[in-house]
Amino acid sequence: MEDISLHILDIAENSVAAGATVIAITLVADEDRDILTLKIDDNGRGIPAEILGQVMDPFYTTRTTRKTGFGLSLLSQSAREADGDILITSAEGKGTQISAYFRSSHVDRKPLGNLADTFSVLIAGNPDIDFIITCSLKGKECQLDTRLLRADLEEVPLNAPDVIAAIRKYLKKALTGLN
Repeated sequence: MEDISLHILDIAENSVAAGATVIAITLVADEDRDILTLKIDDNGRGIPAEILGQVMDPFYTTRTTRKTGFGLSLLSQSAREADGDILITSAEGKGTQISAYFRSSHVDRKPLGNLADTFSVLIAGNPDIDFIITCSLKGKECQLDTRLLRADLEEVPLNAPDVIAAIRKYLKKALTGLN
């Protein structure tokens, strides 16, 4: 994958496929420690213990539509190329937590990519999923909680064109200059 936003898109879509109704995505840069942390937590089905040890294998997948499952192995590779690592914890019926760490200043750390578009696409494509997005980068913080938006919008769906346009505009402004 070319950038971190594409890893986020892939892992979040896996969470949706696993039946998650709440997906928390957190991206934090600790400039003092030179660490960029990506965490994606969901309340989906979770990964059975007997499968958890195999999820990093790019040639293992539970999908029937293809014979490979590159997402987690590519995220792991991206983290390790930047002196980082990945940690996956999961409990059946409770969800999965994925944490990837990168040395921020490492020459091989992937760029963040277009986070605003990634988050907007996730929300537009999954309007019934609750996304809790937190980004704390370069001393700026951006938060978006679709549960709050949904409460304010009442009957208007999150994927209504005007709503998605407003979400994308907010995210683009909030995330400008954070790469």
